Amino acid sequence: MDYKIKKGSKLKGVISLFGDKSISHRALLFSSLAQGSTTIKNLSPGQDVQSTGHCLQQLGIKMISDSASLIVKGQGLYGLQPSPTPLDAGNSGTTVRLLSGILAAQHFNSVITGDKYLSRRPMDRIIIPLKKMGADIKGKDNKYLPLEIQGRPLLGLHYYSPLASAQVKSCVLLAGLYAQGETSVTEPFASRDHTEKMLSSLGVPLKKNGTTSTIQGVKKLKAAEITIPGDISSAAFFLTAALLLNNSELTLTNIGINPTRTGIITALKKMGAEISCKNQKDFNGEPVADLTVKTQRLKAAVIKNPLIPKIIDEIPILAIAATQAQGETKILDAGELRVKETDRIHALYVNLKSMGARVTEVKDGLVIQGPTELIGTKIETFGDHRIAMAFTVAGLIAQGSTTIKNSECAEISFPGFYKTLESVYV
Repeated sequence: MDYKIKKGSKLKGVISLFGDKSISHRALLFSSLAQGSTTIKNLSPGQDVQSTGHCLQQLGIKMISDSASLIVKGQGLYGLQPSPTPLDAGNSGTTVRLLSGILAAQHFNSVITGDKYLSRRPMDRIIIPLKKMGADIKGKDNKYLPLEIQGRPLLGLHYYSPLASAQVKSCVLLAGLYAQGETSVTEPFASRDHTEKMLSSLGVPLKKNGTTSTIQGVKKLKAAEITIPGDISSAAFFLTAALLLNNSELTLTNIGINPTRTGIITALKKMGAEISCKNQKDFNGEPVADLTVKTQRLKAAVIKNPLIPKIIDEIPILAIAATQAQGETKILDAGELRVKETDRIHALYVNLKSMGARVTEVKDGLVIQGPTELIGTKIETFGDHRIAMAFTVAGLIAQGSTTIKNSECAEISFPGFYKTLESVYV
């Protein structure tokens, strides 16, 4: 399905967003391992999160949903049951990587598959540490899906991760729940810490020291009600759109502002934006607030480590903002984008060039000159939800008409994205 958009006038209104995708994955996984029923409110309905839910149901977990919440009937750390068929993770890297840490210690064997995009993403980054813990895990060419996991007892270790990745860290920490002794993960830079926060809220002893997280094996997780903050990665598209479209003002309510996830706010402020943060509260250890933004002129900035792990999913929309900023914006140290749903660096370069942007592709990022008047064209999404949504925002500020090809891929993380946009489009 293609989505056509023309240059807009302004955005006005108040938006409430679905729950954070990263936290939603963890809420489903951890509540399935808890002893008893967990009520989850504001769960993301995105396809990636649905993939996690479907895999857990294949493993014997029962879930009851209504219009306001989802009840997960937890079966304890060893209560999962073998699936008679391979577990299909769809397009979700989070599903594969976190679930692998759990399945590595079960009393049965499992196979995890995914779609053609996920099957190209590297899984050796979890295979290596899990094997060091004693896991029996194999992948195609020792790197790709499908993964074959034969559950067995694990030993704790101190893993020095070569990259800052919340998925890798979470995989190892989840395996550490089952492992004999202590398990630690040290990263070169701090990645998002939703796993640590949620495990702590479920009664797991967990220590943090700088970029090192440490966990001890436990006998059980306690069930608890979980309320999920609005997704800041989804909010980023609207924050940026309001900044770029003249006479706009938007408020986004109950958005998660975990410091390991607010890189987009830091980056936009570095570019001269003012974003107000009001009505702060706490959801299960996660800080939440209402964000308000108005149209403003932006200036160029250099975005690199240690900020990159806190903004890795928001770089596509930040690149759109950079086309309208005064001066030369450099986005560096972002090589991880080349192994996302697609090579996002190249996808951004190709589509920005097609819209007339002044952009250079470098090994680990992009260099963008601004401001530049963008020209509407046909956008190739490469099946990537964040590319689709970022260039929809670009279409709002481009001359003429922009067509987002295969726009339905936005449903992976943000069902109803286009309707939400149209609801505040004046």
